[in-house]
Amino acid sequence: MENAWLARWREGRIGFHRDAPHPALRRHWPGLAVPAGTKVLVPLCGKSLDMRWLARQGHPVLGIELAPEAVEQFLAEGGEPVSRYRQAGFEVCRQGSVELWRGDVFHFHIEQAAEIGAFYDRAALIALPPATRQRYAFHLAQLIPPGARGLLVALTRAPGEEQAGPPFHVSEAEVRELFAPNFRLTLLARGEPEAGSGFREHVWALVRRGPLDEA
Repeated sequence: MENAWLARWREGRIGFHRDAPHPALRRHWPGLAVPAGTKVLVPLCGKSLDMRWLARQGHPVLGIELAPEAVEQFLAEGGEPVSRYRQAGFEVCRQGSVELWRGDVFHFHIEQAAEIGAFYDRAALIALPPATRQRYAFHLAQLIPPGARGLLVALTRAPGEEQAGPPFHVSEAEVRELFAPNFRLTLLARGEPEAGSGFREHVWALVRRGPLDEA
């Protein structure tokens, strides 16, 4: 699966990329009341313009992305100076208040996540096959401190196409099963099926549970 995503970026097959910030982010992020200045983790970020939108709301952003093409395109389109360095096995590029860590999200650990206080997932969960999603949900929980909030956008596929992907079909029931042990979940919205694709998004607010929370 990792090689498949890298091939998509090399070949320019990135129909999943949006040329504007995601409507669900603009609509629902303010309701999370994440304080300005809170660093936001964006796993499997691609070259998403959602990161620039979050930065404009006053958030430092830390994106994690495996494909070098995605990182370089994001930086080139930003048109601002870039600083580069290596840390903990990642190549890190900083442009304004956005820093991109190029590498495997599963190699990003709590030592690097010390300043993170929120997260946004529009492309990570749905990019992962079923066998990897449980690992991802647990890993994300280890990176997010108690009380931290996040926004998750998942999608379902039309009946009969549930096994296709990526992006993969992730039902509302699976989201609850994956994240409820470590997060409080609120379903914020169900989108209408997208014409021509059959995709239907569902949007969630998540709050990391603390040690005294009951599942």
